[in-house]
Amino acid sequence: MDTGTPHTDTTALRARWRGATAAAGAPADRDPDPYADRLLTAWAEPQRRYHTTAHLADVLARIDILAPHAADPAAVRLAAWFHDAVYRPDRSENEERSAALAERALPELGIDPARTAEVARLVRLTVTHDPAPGDTNGEALCDADLAVLAGDSAAYGAYVAAVRAEYGFVPDDAFRTGRAAVLRQLLDLPRLFRTPYGTAHWEAPARANLAAELAELAELTKRTERAEPS
Repeated sequence: MDTGTPHTDTTALRARWRGATAAAGAPADRDPDPYADRLLTAWAEPQRRYHTTAHLADVLARIDILAPHAADPAAVRLAAWFHDAVYRPDRSENEERSAALAERALPELGIDPARTAEVARLVRLTVTHDPAPGDTNGEALCDADLAVLAGDSAAYGAYVAAVRAEYGFVPDDAFRTGRAAVLRQLLDLPRLFRTPYGTAHWEAPARANLAAELAELAELTKRTERAEPS
C-alpha cells in the first residue's frame, strides 16, 4: 500500500534552520539558505515515506521540549537536521554518510570544529540510539527521534504503515521477520528513553505499542503459515 509521502511546510523549517545555525555560532556573513535548500531537497526525496520533512519537524519539536536537558541544544538541533539527511532504505551506511555531510557543510557555514565534531558524533549515535550515561546531548536527540514510538494508536499505525512503504521492495514474510527482530531488540532494552521527560511521558506508551505490533506480526505469521498448502 502506498501511504503517500507526508511532508510539512518548509517555510517554518527554513526559519528554524536559520535560528539553529545562528545559535551554533555561524557568522552573520555566511548565508545559511543554500544549505537549507540542499537539506530540504534531501529530506523530500521520493523514496522516503517516514523519513520526511514531517519527521524532521517532529524531531525538532520534541527537541524544543527536551532542550533544557541537553548540554548543547544548538548542536542537538543541528544533529536533527543531519541525522537522516542521507537516507536509502536499502543501504546500511546512511548515518555515516549523514555525519560526513555535516562534517563538510558546517565548517563552510563557519561552525567551529568542536561543535561540528559534536554534531557528527550525535548523528552517528542514531545508529544505536544508545547514549552513554551522562551524554545529555545524545539522550535528547535519541529520545526525540524515538518519541514516535509513543504515539496514540492512529499516529503509531501511520508510522508503521510509512515504514512498511519505505521497505516496499522487501517481501512480506521477510519484512515481518526483520521488523519483529527490531521490535524485540527495542523491547529488550532496559530503557527506551533516557531523559526524565521521555521516561515519564513516552516509555510506557512506546512499550505498549511495540508489544502490540509484535503480537500482530506473530498472528499474521501464524495465519500465513496456516494458509500455505501442505
